[in-house]
Amino acid sequence: MEFSMIIVLCSTLLFSCTPLAYAQKVASPPAPTPTPSPAPAPSPPYVNLTDLLSVAGPFQNFLNYLESTKVIDTFQNQANNTDEGITIFVPKDDAFKNLKKPSLSNLTQDQLKQLILFHALPHYYSLSDFKNLSQVSPVSTFAGAGRYALNFTDTSGTVQLDSGWSKTKVSSSVHSTDPVAVYQVDKVLLPEAIFGTDIPPTPAPAPAPDTSPAADSPTSDDSAGAGSAPGKSTPNSSYRINGVGIWSQLVLAIAGVLVLFL
Repeated sequence: MEFSMIIVLCSTLLFSCTPLAYAQKVASPPAPTPTPSPAPAPSPPYVNLTDLLSVAGPFQNFLNYLESTKVIDTFQNQANNTDEGITIFVPKDDAFKNLKKPSLSNLTQDQLKQLILFHALPHYYSLSDFKNLSQVSPVSTFAGAGRYALNFTDTSGTVQLDSGWSKTKVSSSVHSTDPVAVYQVDKVLLPEAIFGTDIPPTPAPAPAPDTSPAADSPTSDDSAGAGSAPGKSTPNSSYRINGVGIWSQLVLAIAGVLVLFL
């Protein structure tokens, strides 16, 4: 009897433990730990072209044209809201003061806007990029292609620009951090599309002054005739003629007196 009860108890314990063990076997595996996504790359800092040109150099004239033509908004959007970036060539204030012919005062507002757009490329170029850029010239500007394009040459690291009307060079780098490059140039870029192809010739250089020593030039004594002794002048022919005339008159006077006494 006791043995039977032991068997019953063991059976009961066995059946009660079996569902727990089975539940542990069929329990769902733990959820995998999610892999953290990489942090987004930081966006480039915002570049304020107005502030940059105001403090970078003597560019107030160019900045005034940028703001009066509203081109500053176009350049600002290209600089901060596109992947291409922008390259701007900024003339110094003296470049506008020295511009006499042709004058910008006769341009319409639309022509003036195109002129300012002509000073930028719709892509960021570092100084080292211009060597390759010179091999694909002419390069379209913000103003367009064709007669609104610029030609580049890179001679031993010196970047030169040719707009047809004006030739200049990059004299310094004002700002060159992708996506914005600003370079200083010495002249205002004048496109053929506005000013035509009747480009005035470059004036010839002035002739060098004659620096021959005065001693090498002929003197008045030399022109009087060879063989004249220094310090002596050649007898004047009129003096000789006058002398003969006086003697003739004296002889005639003496002859007249003799005739009277005879």
